[in-house]
Amino acid sequence: MNEIIDVLNNRCSLRKYAKEMISDKHLDLILDMAIKAPTAGNMMPYSIIVIKDDEMKETLSQTCDNQPFIKSAPVCLVFVADYQKWFDYYRINDVEKFCKKTGRTYQGPSESSFILALEDALIASVNAVTAAESLGIGSCYIGDIMEQYEIHKELLNIPRYAYPVAMLCLGYYPKDYKKKFRTRFDKKYVVFNEKYNILDEKRIKDMYKHLDNRFSENNPFEAKNYAQLHYAVKTNSSFADEMNRSIKEVLKVWNGLIK
Repeated sequence: MNEIIDVLNNRCSLRKYAKEMISDKHLDLILDMAIKAPTAGNMMPYSIIVIKDDEMKETLSQTCDNQPFIKSAPVCLVFVADYQKWFDYYRINDVEKFCKKTGRTYQGPSESSFILALEDALIASVNAVTAAESLGIGSCYIGDIMEQYEIHKELLNIPRYAYPVAMLCLGYYPKDYKKKFRTRFDKKYVVFNEKYNILDEKRIKDMYKHLDNRFSENNPFEAKNYAQLHYAVKTNSSFADEMNRSIKEVLKVWNGLIK
């Protein structure tokens, strides 16, 4: 093993933080390492918003599906899929005029550019998580920042061609904190050689059996197994509906359907 493997192997989501503020030196290192992440065409179509303000974190703890621990994190980083700066650059340098002159079609961002920017933002966030962990700083991903598009757009001053795709809560581990590691799916059901391997019913059941073992029939959803419970809690939830609505709205903007 080496230090990087050890860091990755020992990382878990942290939702309880020491009251100590993250040092400027450590925060700068985390941000520098995020920016060092792989990026498509060296374009870096993302931005990172650093949030320390208590009122802002309080608001985010409510808008991100009511998760109180968010406001206790010393620092939150919001990773934004961002093509706004590229299209501002195009505008400043008369790219639309260039297209008319040379017979090209000028068009704004689209679904593909949205996904590309999303990928780059998330890759950068992984670098941030790894760097933070190596410094004794725990983290927790908040995907709910994708919800409430209109609210977060105003709250974070998000421009037209940008969208917050992930938030990290960061903080030092509390003294004597005991990490709790969750069981992952067996590698044989996740890693395939050369081609995708469609799992038959027997292997699907084996893949999910550690979750089935956690199921309790005493649940408010009248679920009879873990799959039904998970669908009710996650896939068919109100926050999933809101996330879907928000993404549809931002794609309308990026596709030019909303001016």
